[in-house]
Amino acid sequence: MNFNHIKNLSLSLLLISLIFSCGPKEDPSIKPDDNRFTKVVLTEGMDEPMEITFLPSNRVLFVERKGGVKIFDENTKEVTLVATIPVNTKYTNKEGRVREAEEGLMGVIAHPDYAQNNWIYMYYADPDEPKHVLARWELKGNELVESSKKIVLEVPTQREECCHTGGGMVFDEEGNLFLTVGNNTVNPREGSSNLDERPGMESSDDQRAPGNTNDLRGKILRIHPEDDGSYTIPEGNLFPPGTEKTRPEIYTMGHRNPWRPTLDSKTGYLYWGEVGPDASVDSIWGPKGYDEFNLAKGPGFFGWPYFIGNNFPYNRHDHEAGTYGAPYDVNKPVNESVNNTGLRELPTPVIPAMIYYPYGVSEEFPMLGSSGRSATGGPVFRKADFASNAPFVFPAYYEGKWLIVDFMRGWIMAVTMDENGDYQSMERFLPNENFSSAIDMDFGPDGALYVLEYGSAWFRGNANSRLIKIEYNAGNRKPNVTASADRLAGAVPLTVNFSSEGTNDYDDYDLNQLAYQWTISSEGKVLESFNRPNPSFTFDQAGVYEIELVVTDTKGAQNSQKLEVVAGNDIPEVKISMNGINQSFWFGEKELDYQVSVKDLEDGDTQSGEIKEAEVAITFDYVPEGFDPIEIASKQSGAETLASLTIGKNLIEGSDCKSCHQYKETSIGPSYEAVAAKYPNSPENTNYLVGKIINGGAGVWGEHAMSAHPQLSEADAKRMVDFILSMDDAQATVASLPLNGKVQPMIPEGDNGQGGFLLRAAYTDKGSSKAPPLSSVDYVALRNPYLDPQLSVERKGVQLLTTPRVSFLMAGDNSSFALDNIDLTGITQIDLHVSVSTRNGAAGGIVEVRLGSANGELLGTSNKVGVKEMGFRPPEGVDPILWRRENANRAQVSIKPTSGKQKLYFVFKNPEVKGDEILMGINEIQFIK
Repeated sequence: MNFNHIKNLSLSLLLISLIFSCGPKEDPSIKPDDNRFTKVVLTEGMDEPMEITFLPSNRVLFVERKGGVKIFDENTKEVTLVATIPVNTKYTNKEGRVREAEEGLMGVIAHPDYAQNNWIYMYYADPDEPKHVLARWELKGNELVESSKKIVLEVPTQREECCHTGGGMVFDEEGNLFLTVGNNTVNPREGSSNLDERPGMESSDDQRAPGNTNDLRGKILRIHPEDDGSYTIPEGNLFPPGTEKTRPEIYTMGHRNPWRPTLDSKTGYLYWGEVGPDASVDSIWGPKGYDEFNLAKGPGFFGWPYFIGNNFPYNRHDHEAGTYGAPYDVNKPVNESVNNTGLRELPTPVIPAMIYYPYGVSEEFPMLGSSGRSATGGPVFRKADFASNAPFVFPAYYEGKWLIVDFMRGWIMAVTMDENGDYQSMERFLPNENFSSAIDMDFGPDGALYVLEYGSAWFRGNANSRLIKIEYNAGNRKPNVTASADRLAGAVPLTVNFSSEGTNDYDDYDLNQLAYQWTISSEGKVLESFNRPNPSFTFDQAGVYEIELVVTDTKGAQNSQKLEVVAGNDIPEVKISMNGINQSFWFGEKELDYQVSVKDLEDGDTQSGEIKEAEVAITFDYVPEGFDPIEIASKQSGAETLASLTIGKNLIEGSDCKSCHQYKETSIGPSYEAVAAKYPNSPENTNYLVGKIINGGAGVWGEHAMSAHPQLSEADAKRMVDFILSMDDAQATVASLPLNGKVQPMIPEGDNGQGGFLLRAAYTDKGSSKAPPLSSVDYVALRNPYLDPQLSVERKGVQLLTTPRVSFLMAGDNSSFALDNIDLTGITQIDLHVSVSTRNGAAGGIVEVRLGSANGELLGTSNKVGVKEMGFRPPEGVDPILWRRENANRAQVSIKPTSGKQKLYFVFKNPEVKGDEILMGINEIQFIK
């Protein structure tokens, strides 16, 4: 539990809680319906968020790895950049190459008495020296007072190798601060334990840190911060002060990468998640890798680097001789490494993990599934931790349960413990929700569960990073309203049939008791109302009408939905014809024929010439890899919006640009509108700005330097610049294509050619004095014949894992997904590029392709695919996309000749798997002519 740990309740609150305790008791055996929980997205698009803590007045403080200190205000819904802490985020390996490290600004917590002293603590990597620092600042309002900084604790580190930093913090009721510290050691190539004692390999020997009683790394520290910025050692740590060859700050030791800690406020027990090594099978080195969720009832030794999981021992390994010896003795653990500066005899007993799981399905904890793993942690729920008026406090069913989350697997589990705090059982919390890349999770003062999601890719700002909260509603639930109409526009007289189909209420007592109120308004005046679910109305006068459906339940709770109807103007019809080609994929055709026609009831048509060619906007654009042409087409709202500009905006949204630039407002850097005003749209300015984006620079807009982005291609940087410069080009017009003609698909210079093409035609009619103009669009989206499985719909048994790239996994026999509107004209074979390896614990199987449903007509069945190991990176200088495709494990399906656009179902079968065991990961789906 960590929301400042303000325990000094006023007498009035205490009395209120006593009064409420006399009321009806919740039945802790009754599990609440999932629909009583609401998932609320608070903010998105952060730059590598790391940890959250809570401040008074509904404010959430969070830090970002590159140094950002930010506050989200739940009242105003605004994010404020409070400060940027100078931190180190790189390391230089032995070959002299600079690489991204996991370190930076790693953790934050507010003092329990923050309301009085304004103190916050942050744990960060010093920008100059190889050390991690715990420091205290005053945070007054939105100002971090730099002069108040006091360094509390320093942890010496190495910067020759990556990884593992820890940085999780929690205070107990006595004001003691617990801090997780990672092992700061290279990951061994074999994915086993770090036991390399050879000279020069010190960074590959965890016996010098987690297994060393005289080193702070690979530990959970427990200190008592004092008012003057120093700290004292509380009683009860692992080694009493003055013990030779030990550090008194150590509470627990033997950790590889301990992550987010929490304390059970009732028992005082410490819980945390811990990330394990990568080995996928048991071997001569020792056991396979396991991630762990751990429990400490007091100080102790948790085994690493000699033991893992349920105290499974590693084998002694002489790297110099290349020989192996006996397994380490769990009853007599010793550290005999030449790199050990601490005690030889280590504390006993060695404490095993509470919960442990490998890449594959765990025999002990099968509910955790299989695939990538990265145990984060989470809070223990105690209702007594919250004020009686906290609005979203969880029900008694979760009392004493530990809510845990895994960064990779996307689930939250509710773990039930017995009276001793030990594991008893677990169940999935909100099984229909996904919480991928959760890097921190805690209860807030309002009782809601807050989840901080890092996003889908390492070492960059992710558009899908976000802060969410899960609110619990213990009382009456509002109706869920669905309002629709068979027509939303047309010539008068216009008869529209309205429908409330889909409207419901989760409370049983409201079934068939909902009250419906439809109102039809124009210019703020109600013209007609109906008290029935599905009315009809005829509009005789041209105009724009607002339609609102309000639904009221038996307790008076209301919800509503609005529609807009335009009477007096029919929607134009736009149609593109492209005969003789597959209209889902581009297979390298050099030239494409097309014809565009437009009809409008009021304006006429293009065939007669009443609608002029110049009035129809027709564009043909290349859509680069990573963007779906159909999604791009759907995002374009105006008749003269180029797809390339939409792509440029999406590239900006998916980068770290938003951390320094906003569209209209000045931030750390200038607004995009200001950039567009300063640089007229010209080839010279475009080239200049492309260079600035890729290479960085300073001195034009102020003292803040612009970060370099060498990972961006020139083609993508140009798309971003094109969008920015278009913001000041209010009079820009699109060079439209003719109604009939040929287009030549051209791949832009510098692009990898793995994208697709979008032909789009749009027309806006002339409207009338009382009815506004209406637009219609048609498009042909020719995708690359290698499709991302994330484009699928109607998924069954799909697990999505994130970082460092998205893994799309099929779990369980008869798992499936569908692809909609796929033109099969000329398609003879479909290949699924799959991953079936010991690393993802997949079992393999066969794939069926069916038409229309998972039980529909069988078009073809694949070969049986089994385990095939493939490295993560191609050889130097080899294109990674082509390398992956050439070396892919394939499920190949020859299909019956079929034409036209179809809904395809891919059904994955292996009757030997158990439950949600992984069959295979899907990397790409290739359509072959």
